[in-house]
Amino acid sequence: KGSRGAKEDPSVTLFREYLRLKTVHPEPDYDAAIRFLERMAEELGLPMKKVEVCPGRVVAVITWVGSRPELKSVVLNSHTDVVPVYEGHWKYDPFAAVKDADGNIYGRGSQDMKCVTIQYIEAIRRLKAAGKRFPRTIHLTFVPDEEVGGHKGMETFVKLPEFHKLNIGFALDEGLANPTNAYTVFYGERNPWWITVRCPGSPGHGSRFVENTAAEKLQRVINSFLEFREKEKHRECFTLGDVTTVNMTMVKGGVAYNVVPAEMDVSFDLRIPPTVNLQEFEEKIKAWCKVAGEDVTYDFAQEGLPAIGFSPMNLTPILLHDHNEYLNEQVFLRGIQVYERLVPALASVPPLSGEE
Repeated sequence: KGSRGAKEDPSVTLFREYLRLKTVHPEPDYDAAIRFLERMAEELGLPMKKVEVCPGRVVAVITWVGSRPELKSVVLNSHTDVVPVYEGHWKYDPFAAVKDADGNIYGRGSQDMKCVTIQYIEAIRRLKAAGKRFPRTIHLTFVPDEEVGGHKGMETFVKLPEFHKLNIGFALDEGLANPTNAYTVFYGERNPWWITVRCPGSPGHGSRFVENTAAEKLQRVINSFLEFREKEKHRECFTLGDVTTVNMTMVKGGVAYNVVPAEMDVSFDLRIPPTVNLQEFEEKIKAWCKVAGEDVTYDFAQEGLPAIGFSPMNLTPILLHDHNEYLNEQVFLRGIQVYERLVPALASVPPLSGEE
């Protein structure tokens, strides 16, 4: 129940303050959000970096450096924008952060996802106050424009050197409320790997049997990938979420009919389920390249990062993007405690292969 008469928890007060910032489309007040986050960074005693990814679109990154900063980092991601409202359908002003007698806090973004932003900040505040420090660096990233597709937000940010410098190993992002006592965790999205395999070979004239050609290597690479594809296609319990799809999407090489090319390339689109060990899978690709012949290499055009979608909101109806979106203050406060345990666990994951 609510806490009428009792003093409001400062974390709740902060949450309500953040809800009152009108970061609502079509014209979100991002400046207000950035000022708020700068104040948070100052309170936490942590540096904040601002990366203007597009004009008027800033990604903010608050960083808590770990004791082993060479290890891959943990990212706590949240977006600052919220979807529009139809005020006539709301029982309270959607930007007033009204708390009713039951402790329900009404506001656009109360579930999606201003709650999570403040829960991250408050968990970090408590961990720092307790004198904790973890091996892995923790980055809190705050992105604009998620609700309109992220084109001027995360989509642009991931292409920049500032993103790659974060050296991310794992990310947490938003999930959904759950009306039962359970928390919902989303892990089932497949990881997109776009990969190009480069097959160099001996060039020569089209009238001779040239040894060690690019084409022979290319054939072996294609065979390995497509044999694997065939196996996956015929796996039992077939749902797209738990098989690796493989599609050959581009082939490049050659300049003329009568010239044996010095290199041929083939590209694949792979979608890898979360049940597959990514390091082991990459070893498999390395092995296919080795078998194909000497100097066959591969590189990624896009490689997804392991991430989990999670918003600690149980006993809560799913109201994101709906009228009268609300979150109960007790549920909100329990969520902070969840992150107080989850963040240390993630930031203390021992070095994985390739990290030492």
